[in-house]
Amino acid sequence: MPQGKDDIVGHLLGRLRPKAKSLIITVYGDAISHHGGNAGLGSVIALVERLGVNERMVRTSVFRLAKEGWLLSRQMGRRSYYRLTEVGRRRFDAAHVRVYRHAQRPWDQGWTMVIPGAATLDAETRETLRRDLGWLGFGQLSSGGMMLHPDPDEVALRELLADVGHRALVVRGPAAAWVAPEALAEVIGACWDLDRLAADYAGFLDTFRPVWQSLKDAGSPDPELCFAVRTLLMHGYRRALLRDPMLPDELLPADWPGTAARALCRNLYRLVEGAAERHVMATLETAEGPVPEAHPSYFLRFGGLRDGAP
Repeated sequence: MPQGKDDIVGHLLGRLRPKAKSLIITVYGDAISHHGGNAGLGSVIALVERLGVNERMVRTSVFRLAKEGWLLSRQMGRRSYYRLTEVGRRRFDAAHVRVYRHAQRPWDQGWTMVIPGAATLDAETRETLRRDLGWLGFGQLSSGGMMLHPDPDEVALRELLADVGHRALVVRGPAAAWVAPEALAEVIGACWDLDRLAADYAGFLDTFRPVWQSLKDAGSPDPELCFAVRTLLMHGYRRALLRDPMLPDELLPADWPGTAARALCRNLYRLVEGAAERHVMATLETAEGPVPEAHPSYFLRFGGLRDGAP
């Protein structure tokens, strides 16, 4: 069981082995987006240094993220600043609904099918649409690009389809009452690899349960350690969760490990987030000075982070 500061971070880095670009996405999504989404490159470098990401790796990662439409760069003298683009912010907002949710909402037994307009979308746009629908939890039902989900985020889906001019057919309705359970199970198995997902959640639990045990009875938490734990916690959870279609409980196996993973993530996040926020506020800078205070929506993560918070 990890005990010391270096032991805990080393344990997590050894288990997760995060790639630099993916880790930077986690940092922007979890630590920077709710502070305005803008940060000086030098302060980002300082923030992730303890996570094994050096200056060269940060510069390469943010350059690639800018080329992929996540970030927009701004040069002021010799200093560089990177902020979320509108597309990047929408991607994070859609992910946040899934990542920081508190509980599964009731299912109305309906299914949503998205059929891209094959005649009007080029191959690259169709692939981008397929990938982005996957971010929303859709599974691919056919080689023609037909995508399926029992209960997607409708607002996020509408915004996503607006980017392709709504050139996709969306059908919503329940399955016929006489459909055999075996047929439903076959469709779920074809669209989503639940065995792999269950293994991912089991790995997450094995990785972070010792960290929870080490920190829950500790004294005054170290802000840098708490930031590292929070970042790697969300990196590991996001890695599993963003492959999770968030199927209703009725469609999942008994003793689904995703339920325990969500509870552990929520509890550990609440334990370290206050000190982690102090580290973020002390480290990050914008072109206008220190980063602004956290947006009130931050305190709603996982159903509420602190008693009496906005």
